[in-house]
Order: sequence, then structure tokens, then C-alpha cells
Amino acid sequence: MDKIPECGYFNSNRFARIFLESIQEITGQGGINSILNYAGLESLINNFPPDDLERAFDFANFANINQALIEIYGERGGRGLSLRVGRITFTSVLRDYGAMAGVGDLAFKILPKNAKIKFGLEAMARIFSEKSDQISSLTEERNHFIYKIERCPVCWGRKNADQPVCYYMVGLIQEGLHWVSGGKEFQVAETKCMAIGDQACEFEIKKENLK
Repeated sequence: MDKIPECGYFNSNRFARIFLESIQEITGQGGINSILNYAGLESLINNFPPDDLERAFDFANFANINQALIEIYGERGGRGLSLRVGRITFTSVLRDYGAMAGVGDLAFKILPKNAKIKFGLEAMARIFSEKSDQISSLTEERNHFIYKIERCPVCWGRKNADQPVCYYMVGLIQEGLHWVSGGKEFQVAETKCMAIGDQACEFEIKKENLK
């Protein structure tokens, strides 16, 4: 595996720790150790980042681990694993942030479905923009939303991929929408990806939930 060099853009230690703990929960201690070895990040074995909000986990480390998942488990297996890790990350971290406060209140529960979805997506974009060096934003179209990430840590430094690779973010967005909507599932597709040469990563979220 060609290791991506550090870039000087950072995720918070807390995001990184939950990301690693989520992989460990699914693959076991041996699995996470093998992944970190393969990614050239042996220093993280039994030494996850501290549980704080300091921006200290380089995007390249995040991208190297995501690349390792795909190379070790194959495209299909790595995709499934990354989706699960993304969903666990939302449940473990994002739902507790202040930007998500109020989702359980009665006033929120009686909002129209699209208003709930827009609130959740805007809150996620705001959290990532404030707590990491990502630049995230949301735009609304007639039948869908577009969630855009500049400086995407999932695929940072990757080139010449033949398809979008930010499965982790797809899973995270899916779980966020599942939570704010009261248990519904939504179609989330990455339509642009820096790993295939696009200027930013974009995710299209259909307004109508899956039946």
C-alpha cells in the first residue's frame, strides 16, 4: 500500500478515537492491529488518540486506514465495513453534540419530515466544520439535498480510484438521518469524490425515505 503523507489538516482526537474503536468493535483486537500495521500506523496499536477535541489526527492517517480497509477486505467487504463504522460513529459521537440538541423534544417531533432531514444534515455539516478542518455545507434541490465536503479526510490524497470511496461518510449520514427521522432509512449516494478527480466530495440524499 502506498502510504499517503501527512498533510497538516486534522480531525479531532475524539472523532479519530471513535473511528478506531468502531473498527475494533467489528473486527476485534487482531483485526484493528492488522489494519493499522498494513496502513503503516503501528504507533496507534493499543495507543488510540485521547478522548478530547484537540485537532491532532491528520487527515492522511484517516485516509490511510480507509484505504487499508478496502485493500485488506476487498471492495465489497471494505465498503460494508466502512458503512458500519460510519453508522457507529454517528451513534457514538455526533448525536451527543450540542448542534443535535432538541431532536428528542416534542417541538422537533412534530416538524415535517423534510424539515427534520434538513436540520440533521445542517447540524452534521456544522459539527464537522467546527470540530475538524473539513469544510462541509448543504444545499437543497427540489427532490434531494447535496451534502458537500471539501478537504475530505476519508479520501484525502487518494488518486485514480475508479469509483467514489467515501463509504464511511455514507454510513454516517445514513445513521444521522435514521435518528432524526425516527427510524426511517434514506438513499444516500456519493456522486462526486476527490479520489476520482473531483474538486470535492458530494453526497446526494433523496428527500423521500425508502419504503
